[in-house]
Amino acid sequence: MSDTILILDFGSQVTQLIARRVREAGVYCEVVPFSKGEEALARLAPRGIILSGGPASVTGEASPRAPQAVWDSGLPVLGICYGEQTMAAQLGGRVTPSNHREFGRSTVEVVDGCALFADVWRPGERHQVWMSHGDRVDMLPGGFKVVATSDGAPFAAVANEARRYYGVQFHPEVAHTPDGAKLIGNFVHGVCGCHGDWTMAAFRATKIAQIRAQVGDKRVICGLSGGVDSAVAAVLIHEAIGAQLTCVFVDHGLMRLGEAEQVVSLFRGHYNIPLVHVDAAATFLGALDGVTDPEAKRKTIGKLFIEVFEAEAKNSAARTSWRRGRSTRT
Repeated sequence: MSDTILILDFGSQVTQLIARRVREAGVYCEVVPFSKGEEALARLAPRGIILSGGPASVTGEASPRAPQAVWDSGLPVLGICYGEQTMAAQLGGRVTPSNHREFGRSTVEVVDGCALFADVWRPGERHQVWMSHGDRVDMLPGGFKVVATSDGAPFAAVANEARRYYGVQFHPEVAHTPDGAKLIGNFVHGVCGCHGDWTMAAFRATKIAQIRAQVGDKRVICGLSGGVDSAVAAVLIHEAIGAQLTCVFVDHGLMRLGEAEQVVSLFRGHYNIPLVHVDAAATFLGALDGVTDPEAKRKTIGKLFIEVFEAEAKNSAARTSWRRGRSTRT
């Protein structure tokens, strides 16, 4: 199995960019909500952990925290923005609201070397980064040193080399931090010791083999919403088991004009995947009539999607005379 990096998501809009940079460095990673971090640590056995940014304030009551298992694991940790702040707060440092908020391009001055900066940034140099923070670390936990500063963040980058903990107040994952990908590469390769031999092609081949072994000669019903996630899952499963797959496209009437027709044409015509098109627009729009609360809308759509899909799955099973216990849903 390839080396793995675990990314704990604290709600940043650009967390997926962290994953992209890690994968571009040839290392497999998974993004998991911070609340499920302990389970993910046990399941993935990662070589290192990255804590993402997030919109919350570490100084607020009940603000998100990394599970204690992160600090007990002995693994390298890179905290980004909010990730640096919660690292400092949880390990005995202090975070306070800043009177100099930074958002946008900023300049950091490198004041000391560390493994995160190896062969990229040197002491005395100044580099462009992308900042987005209101709080800031103003007292470091024991064992940490400052390795870079900025006008609004005296602890713009910090390091505890003994424990292999690193924190940056800026966002290395975005393009506006020109050397950010190299810094992430230093973390996953130099600090975590990952080999960088993972590719998306290898991942695809592995997953196809796993699906084929799991399904065997059974049939699979896959629910399609028209979105990217279910579409990619359907194509991957079809590559693994071919005609054993039937897709059920629940057309809820909430897509762009002509988009439902494109989904049908793509799956039936281009991929040649058996597809059942369920036109449930009237059902969904009727249930949403008069509903204005966004969360209520989301729950209504989700509940109806499951109900329509399950009803059609039963009909499809009956039409093809599948034997009881011989079908698998995904």
